[in-house]
Amino acid sequence: MNIFVIGSGGREHALAWKLAQSPKVKKLFVAPGNAGTAAVATNLPIAVSDLPGLADAAQRLAIDLTVVGPEAPLAEGIADLFRARGLAIFGPTKAAAEIETSKVFAKDLMFKYAIPCARSRTFTTLADALDYVKGHAVPIVVKADGLAAGKGAIVCQTREQALQAVHDMLSNRVFGPAGDRVLVEECLSGPEVSLLAFTDGRTVVPLVPACDYKRVGDGDQGPNTGGMGSYSPPGFFGPELVHRARETILEPAVQALAREGRPYSGVLYAGLMLTRDGPKVLEFNARFGDPETQAILPRLKSDLVEVLLAVVQGRLGDIKVEWSEDACVATVLSSAGYPGSYQTGFPIVGLDTVDRDVQVFHAGTARNERGEVVTAGGRVLAVAATGADMVQARQRLYANVPRVHFQGYHYRRDIALRELL
Repeated sequence: MNIFVIGSGGREHALAWKLAQSPKVKKLFVAPGNAGTAAVATNLPIAVSDLPGLADAAQRLAIDLTVVGPEAPLAEGIADLFRARGLAIFGPTKAAAEIETSKVFAKDLMFKYAIPCARSRTFTTLADALDYVKGHAVPIVVKADGLAAGKGAIVCQTREQALQAVHDMLSNRVFGPAGDRVLVEECLSGPEVSLLAFTDGRTVVPLVPACDYKRVGDGDQGPNTGGMGSYSPPGFFGPELVHRARETILEPAVQALAREGRPYSGVLYAGLMLTRDGPKVLEFNARFGDPETQAILPRLKSDLVEVLLAVVQGRLGDIKVEWSEDACVATVLSSAGYPGSYQTGFPIVGLDTVDRDVQVFHAGTARNERGEVVTAGGRVLAVAATGADMVQARQRLYANVPRVHFQGYHYRRDIALRELL
């Protein structure tokens, strides 16, 4: 088969790396890809926003299956376009992907179908939102309705912070049209977990759970990022809770979308909080997580091509998805200054010095005119290591991370540390 992966980050490198292991793969392409994907596939210089160009390439290259990494092309309807051209694609339609692209839609769906989540109110006018915040206890969460590059949800510890967040979104337009509507919701408490699931619209098969780290610094200090690391499995979210979340959240969400005339096929990401009342939804995403994918796929024993084909062909219930009992820990190496302003173009050294059971997934990388792998983004690499348990996985990870370096890089040293305390 000819397989096509769309995207250029660490998630897409992890997908390409896993897909390349399948004996079913004849040729593997990634658009636009990075320096890492170039080692396992052929990169195509097509932007993820160029949906007709991507579809043209899929037809020209006789692609048998396309796998979409990022949310933006899904939000723009890439799955609809590909299917209209008779091209097999892994990912939900534009209408189904609204479960990620509109937090208001997702929350209304959860309220309608009794899917456990935080209480909230939606506002379009500044005055009404400010009045509500002034009369609401803190902490409180303020969320932009639309896509905001992972930065649209602000946990406000004080009323002043909440008022400022509302002002920033509805008045100062810091998130543009994504902030046309704002949700103000109760702040849930408990440990967070990412639980993804494959679904063909009927069968729902959870992946192994993972935890990610959003804050830039150790101890969850500093500003939010796109994700600084991840690990799987979290000890506090065992098989019984996975089963409970599937029955109370994942399956009801897929069934609700079907009833609303938006059948969902692909991978559904549920960001959960384990409260005293059980798992509740913080957010839904319509694609693989980043960096969770880098900690989850190394544990997958099944052929990823077979799993994705079963989803696309509506026969997920006919296969068994198998996972390793190993633990996996991944930490992101990022540019100096990230998540603020940063420079790029710095050579990356030591990529070929890590142990064989350690993976280096490229995110913001490229090759310069001299053929050197250089930095080309804020999140540059994700180093992932597996082990028989979390202790061994962490030891392998942090023994290998210092072998890879570039000017000014920084990373979190506490990924999965809470599992050992």
